[in-house]
Amino acid sequence: MAVQLSCLWLQSSPSIPLSCWTKQSQFGQFGAHSTSTASLSAPSPSIQIVGGRNSRWYGNGNLELESVSESEKDFDWVDLEADLYHWTKGLRPVQWYPGHIAKTEKELKEQLKLMDVVIEVRDARIPLSTSHPQMDLWLGNRKRILVLNREDMISTADRNAWANYFSKQGVKVVFSNGQLGMGTMKLGRLAKTLASDVNVKRRAKGLLPRPVRAGIVGYPNVGKSSLINRLLKRRMCPAAPRPGVTRELKWVKFGKDLELLDSPGIIPMRISDQMSAIKLAICDDIGERSYDVADVAAVLVQMLSKIPTIGMSVLQKRYKIDANGHCGSIFVEKVALNLFNGDTHQAAFRILSDFRKGKFGWVALERPHP
Repeated sequence: MAVQLSCLWLQSSPSIPLSCWTKQSQFGQFGAHSTSTASLSAPSPSIQIVGGRNSRWYGNGNLELESVSESEKDFDWVDLEADLYHWTKGLRPVQWYPGHIAKTEKELKEQLKLMDVVIEVRDARIPLSTSHPQMDLWLGNRKRILVLNREDMISTADRNAWANYFSKQGVKVVFSNGQLGMGTMKLGRLAKTLASDVNVKRRAKGLLPRPVRAGIVGYPNVGKSSLINRLLKRRMCPAAPRPGVTRELKWVKFGKDLELLDSPGIIPMRISDQMSAIKLAICDDIGERSYDVADVAAVLVQMLSKIPTIGMSVLQKRYKIDANGHCGSIFVEKVALNLFNGDTHQAAFRILSDFRKGKFGWVALERPHP
């Protein structure tokens, strides 16, 4: 892939490098960036969820935030979102909608009628960006369990922030690690508990009890199939660390009391929020052919350089290079020259891969807004 990399520039100010841009004082004046937040502004009253790995819960429902540094406390995630809005404005739009997704969406809507409870899986690194804008409409008042998978890829402070956020909305959340199985047994018990009234009603009508039917839905590559495989303790559903592996709906039995529906990842036909699209690309939750790897890696560098728990120093130490300022494209270019004989595509891919493997430390790319 031929990619020109000198620096990301503001579309409206070609003479000013992105790292030197001064933010507008009001984040609210930018329109398109806020769509991912809107989907959680009015949560379904039927979402009931529990959990968290290292969180300390107190009787008042709040969490103790463990050893958060002053720089992290002072960091403004809204400012980072404002930066990200401008960084992504001039980039090639990220769009990905494989043919099988349209068919899956149609079939899934039909199968929803058979489900007693729906398990929605999101990526814990980007919980807002992996929230489908139509999900609430499709599910209506159906009982739902929200799972933030890959909890091992975020910090304790990230987990606590999201647990508090959902708690204040009346939503409790299961944090899980589908690869290692953490949280999966709790998830199975929750699904049975939430749908226990199904067989109570059947018995009242003189019908025999049947297994609880739970559908697992979510964006591509958020770990749906891995969760099912861990629940079943055997490989029943194809799973791989890339989007688009599951191509069809599949019912599997979990003992005598629970049936699970594994579904392919569903994603909007058109992603209007390009900030969310870039984060999907960074976290490998969208097909690689849909984006320019070098552009996405450059944005990632600029995001990480501003997040206090990472910073530019971690990136410089990792690749043993000096970098002045926070220009992501120049950083990618330097990595290419130092390590890949000038191949910016390979350099960009390495940076994205290192982030996905936690080489810079585990960190979420989103935090709830106050």
